[in-house]
Amino acid sequence: MLTVNDMVLTRMGLRFAGRCWPCVIGKGDVTVDKREGDGATPAGVHRIVGMLYRPDRIARPTDWAVPIGPSDLWSDDATHEDYNLLVRAPYAWSHERLRRGDRLYDLVILTDWNWPRAERGRGSAIFLHRWRRPGFPTEGCVAFRSNHLNQIATRITLGTRLIVPEALGK
Repeated sequence: MLTVNDMVLTRMGLRFAGRCWPCVIGKGDVTVDKREGDGATPAGVHRIVGMLYRPDRIARPTDWAVPIGPSDLWSDDATHEDYNLLVRAPYAWSHERLRRGDRLYDLVILTDWNWPRAERGRGSAIFLHRWRRPGFPTEGCVAFRSNHLNQIATRITLGTRLIVPEALGK
């Protein structure tokens, strides 16, 4: 059963808060069998579990948003016990920098995809974040225009659901 606070991915964009927000998804389209490195956005119901932001670039979007620090990383090493978790540098295993030189991760909304107890190889974090440009796919995340992402961030709560219908898959 859909609720008023649900975000629903469609081929036209993300339906949420009475409008359809343009977005891009993973270069591997939507899949029911998500794997690390496949570039796909996983079908399913994913809850919002956190929000990170760059305090040196943007104002805190909500009272529950957590600042991204210079040493913050996200582990994407399926062989390590910290797989799909926030970790801090120095970190010798495969990871993604959260404090990037570009602006893609100035605001990151975290979903519960394969979290908090990650199944190795099922794919690490699915974030909502800023897009590079319209039509340019992600590695599996859902991405938006900067101002749209900021507006979405102020309207969601912990537990808001991101619904990615299986029917969107190839």
